[in-house]
Amino acid sequence: MRIFDAIPTGGITIKDRMITSSRKKEHLDICCNEDITAGRSGFRDVHLVHNALPECDMDAVDLGVRFLSHQLKAPIFIAAMTGGHPDTAEVNATLARAAETFGLPMGVGSQRAALENPEMEGSFTVVREYAPHAFLCGNLGIIQLRDKGAEWADKAVEMIDAQALCIHLNPLQEAIQPEGDHDTTGCLAALQELCSSCKYPVIVKETGCGISRECARQVFAAGASAVDVGGLGGTSWAAVEQYRAQNPMQEALGRHFSDWGIPTAVSVREAAQAGGPLIATGGLHSGTDIAKAISLGASLGGMALALLRPAMEGYQSLYEKIEQIQTEIRVACYLTGSKNPAALPNVRKYVTGITSEMMQYEE
Repeated sequence: MRIFDAIPTGGITIKDRMITSSRKKEHLDICCNEDITAGRSGFRDVHLVHNALPECDMDAVDLGVRFLSHQLKAPIFIAAMTGGHPDTAEVNATLARAAETFGLPMGVGSQRAALENPEMEGSFTVVREYAPHAFLCGNLGIIQLRDKGAEWADKAVEMIDAQALCIHLNPLQEAIQPEGDHDTTGCLAALQELCSSCKYPVIVKETGCGISRECARQVFAAGASAVDVGGLGGTSWAAVEQYRAQNPMQEALGRHFSDWGIPTAVSVREAAQAGGPLIATGGLHSGTDIAKAISLGASLGGMALALLRPAMEGYQSLYEKIEQIQTEIRVACYLTGSKNPAALPNVRKYVTGITSEMMQYEE
């Protein structure tokens, strides 16, 4: 046994800290360099009905929306991506700068690494430095919430002076991950306890497999303020873990389950039945996808990988990408006769293919 393996630090060994931080860097490298998307989000099957005589001015379309009592300049959520390793600070700073410039909400990646090792806090606190006025969301796994309690949740929020906390659900990733936790017993009770005691909104988010209407009802009943469906069709964390596999069985499991889950469009429609605010993430690539998600019941459309790669190229590339997405939302609103995104749920739509079949299926 090496010396650092045995030195306890508040119940977490130095080895544990190093493993968590190293894993964050591995995840970022894999997401940037490998094909880790899987499944279909379903948005190609959603067609907003064209209005040939829109009684509105496209240049006057107001993209502003309210979410959890905060005014945002556009319904674009810079979804949770990274943090927890020194090499991730620069990309978080770039994303945060864009959030500040465009008046967008932003989520950070899991803060577990920084909660285990305060030396990693800089990769997260840089976000508030570059986005002093943005709506920021902290991030903690539900298993860490269960095991460490509300104190860790509070620390995650305080670390970046966040307005909300995302509690992420990732049972598939944990099932495939070499270091994964396979026991989620007691997690719902931990969520309920947090929601009953905390002073900030709690957003429950999936990480690529979607949230069903039954699960959405559960988490809203537990006190969650919003749900991020995190559906199938974007980054597959099973596919990511396939590249980190330490033996052939783990690699095969990652490949086998890479397209497991509920397509994002279907998940939005299902979760909307629970009646609370929704963020649609998982395979959204354009402003038109965001418009479609809003028409299905989402409040915001979230993007991670679609923004991560431009952010890695530099701020100008990211700026141009977000400008393009905003313009696409504005044009989609205009072509459906919608003066703002809030009018999109009233737009008639055609839903075709397997997405239609899944939406119509009732057990």
